[in-house]
Amino acid sequence: MHVNREKIQQTRKNGNHDMDSKLDFFDPICLDCNMLYHSRWLPCWSHRISIQRKLKNARSLIGSAAACTSICAGMALSAQDQSPEHVYAMERLMARKDYQLKQAETMSVYHGFEFSDGISESGIRFSHHIVDDAGVSYKAAHYDHGNAVAIADIDGDNLPDIYWTTQMGYNHLWRNLGNGKFEDITRKAGVGLVNRVSVGASFGDVDNDGDQDLFVTTVRRGNHLFQNEGDGVFKDVTEASGLTYEGHSSGAVFWDYNNDGILDLFLTNVGQYTKESQGRGGYYEAYPDAFAGHLFPKRTEYSILYRGLGNGGFKDVTQETGLRDGSWSGDCSFADVNQDGFMDLYIVNMQGDDHFYENQQGKTFVEKTDQYFPKTSWGAMGVKFFDANLDGRLDLYITDMHSDMTQGQTMQALRFDPRLEKAKSEAFCSVQWTEEYLQGAGNNIFGNALYLSQTNGDYRESSDRFHAETYWPWGFSVGDLNADGSEDVFVSGGMGYPFRYGINSLLLNQDGKRFFDSEFLLGVEPRGDGRTEKVWFTLDCDGKDKNHSECKDHTGRKKVLGTLSTRSSAIIDLDNDGDLDIVTNEFYDRPQLLLSDLSEKKAIKFLKIKLTGKSSNRNGIGALVTVSIKGKKYLQLNDGKSGYLAQSSMPLYFGLGEADSADSIKVLWPSGSEQVLNSNLEANQTLHITEPQ
Repeated sequence: MHVNREKIQQTRKNGNHDMDSKLDFFDPICLDCNMLYHSRWLPCWSHRISIQRKLKNARSLIGSAAACTSICAGMALSAQDQSPEHVYAMERLMARKDYQLKQAETMSVYHGFEFSDGISESGIRFSHHIVDDAGVSYKAAHYDHGNAVAIADIDGDNLPDIYWTTQMGYNHLWRNLGNGKFEDITRKAGVGLVNRVSVGASFGDVDNDGDQDLFVTTVRRGNHLFQNEGDGVFKDVTEASGLTYEGHSSGAVFWDYNNDGILDLFLTNVGQYTKESQGRGGYYEAYPDAFAGHLFPKRTEYSILYRGLGNGGFKDVTQETGLRDGSWSGDCSFADVNQDGFMDLYIVNMQGDDHFYENQQGKTFVEKTDQYFPKTSWGAMGVKFFDANLDGRLDLYITDMHSDMTQGQTMQALRFDPRLEKAKSEAFCSVQWTEEYLQGAGNNIFGNALYLSQTNGDYRESSDRFHAETYWPWGFSVGDLNADGSEDVFVSGGMGYPFRYGINSLLLNQDGKRFFDSEFLLGVEPRGDGRTEKVWFTLDCDGKDKNHSECKDHTGRKKVLGTLSTRSSAIIDLDNDGDLDIVTNEFYDRPQLLLSDLSEKKAIKFLKIKLTGKSSNRNGIGALVTVSIKGKKYLQLNDGKSGYLAQSSMPLYFGLGEADSADSIKVLWPSGSEQVLNSNLEANQTLHITEPQ
C-alpha cells in the first residue's frame, strides 16, 4: 500500500483541523488495548503495533482484544429495549432526513415517491439466523458477512419468487401469489438445507430447458445444485453435477465464458477462516485471527471456474484456463471490457487488491489489472458493471467495506457524522495498518470506486466526483427506481453487534452526471418500523454465562442489544405494478420488502425485456441490450446478478422517462449475432425477444 503521508502532514500544517481530528481522535478507555489483526475486534482507537509483533504475541493479544471489545460494546449497547443509543441514533437520523429534504430542493432528478416495507402484510415469515460466532460467542470473523437473496420466476407464472439463505435454521423459498402476498414452498421445493451455514445463491438455467435451476454455497457443508423439475419442485443433483466443493465459499456467478451456449459457473472462495472445532448446531468455529488469514499462505482458498458440459454436469477448468485467483473474495462481475466478444472477469478482494482477468477467446485468462485498473479498492465487497453515466459504455462500481473498519472510524462513527461517512479512509488506514498487513500493489482506493469507461478503452476512477461513497457498504443493487432512464443504486449497509447502527444508502442517478443521497428522502431510512436495534442474545449472569464479558458488573438475566443491518439486496418489480421494488436479506432479522409507490404518484413509462437464447444460452446471459429513445441510448448488460450475494436483473427494466415508446432496441447476443427491433415498442409492456437462429 502507498498512502500519501506527506500530503497528510502538509494538510496538517495548512491548518485542516478536521483531518487532524480524524487522525488523532481516540477513546482513553481503550488506550491500552491492542488491536489484533483487524479493527473489527473492537470499535475503539488504540495504539498501532506492527504485524510482526501481532504474529509473535497472538495468544496474549486475544485476551486483551476481547476485553476491550467488551468495554466498547458496553458503550454502544444496553439491556433496555429502548436504549439511550437508539434514542440518540434516531435523533441523528431524523436530523439527516431534514437535511436531505432541504437538499432535495436543488435536485432535478425525480424523487416524488417513497418506499414502504410490506413484509408484515406479505405473509412471509422468514428471519435470518446466525451462528454463535456472530452472536453470544462473538468473534471478528467472516461469519458477519451475511447471506444471499436471489429472485427468479421459478414456476413460469411471470411473478418473481424469492429465495433467502441463512446460517442456522433453513433457507426459505417463497412463491409470489401476486398482490404482495407470498406462500412458503420450501418443504415442497426441497431447497431448505437445514443448518448448512449457507451463504450465496444464484439462479440459472443450467440445462437450457426454460426454467431456473438453483446453486447454493455454504461454509464447509458442501455447495449444492438443485435442478428445477417444474411446478416449484427441485431435485438435488449436486453429486452428478460435479459441484461438490466443500470450503469457505461465497458468491457464485453463472456466465458463458466460452460462448458455447451453455452456462458456466465461477465460484468465489473467501479463504480458510475457520478451524476444526465445531460450535452449537455444527458450524465450524472461526479462527481468533480470521482477519489476518491473508497473511498465512496455507489458508488461501482458490476460487474455481467450472465449465458447463451441457448435460447438467460441470468440470473444474481453473488450472487449464489460468484463472487461478487466491483473493479472499466474496463476489465477482463480468463484462466484455476489451470488446472482443468474450466476457472478462473482475474479482474483488476483501483483504487486498482486486484482480481483473482478460478472456482469451474462451480458452484462457490473462491478468490485466494494471492495464485497466492500476489502482483498486482495498477491502471490496460488492461489484457490478453498468452504464452509470449514460455514454453507451459499461462502467464498474465497487463497494468497499473493510477500509471503513479502522478503529478510529468505528469510534468516530458514534457521532453519526455524514461528513466522515462520505469521505475516503486513506488517512485512517495509513495510521493503523502496515503495508505488510495490507499487502497492496503499491496504491489503493480506501473506499468505494466508480470506474467510468473512456473512449480509448481506459477507465477513470470517478467515485468522489460522482458522489458514490457510502459507509460500511456490503452488497448493492442497480435499477431505474424512478423510471427516468438512469440506473440508480441501493447499497446495503451497517455492521450489527457490537457496532452502532449504519444506514442503507439509496443513490438516485441524475441523468448520468452524479448520484444524490436519497435514502431519507424516499422512506428507506429511518426504517419503517422505527427500529435501529434488537435483542441479540440473552445471558444468565448468575448461572452458565457468569464469566461472559457482557456479564461484568451484572447479575440476573441480561439482554444484550445489537443494531440492525442489511447484507444483500435485489431490485425487481415484485408486485407487477410497473415500478421497481427492493428486497433485502438482513443480518439476524427478518427481510425488508421495500415496495415503491412510484406508479401511484406518476404515470410512468417503462419496458421490461426478457431474452431467450437459441445459439446463446437460454437465459441470454451476457447479452448487451441498447434501447434508443429520442436520440439517447440506454445500455444494459444481461448479467443475471446484482452486487454481492444477490440476483435480481431478469427481466431487464428500462425506464422511458416521458417517452411513449422506444425508437429501437438492439440486442448483441453472446453468440455474436445482432438483432434490431424497430416496431411494437410501446411503453408499459414486457417484450419477449428470442434470438434468431
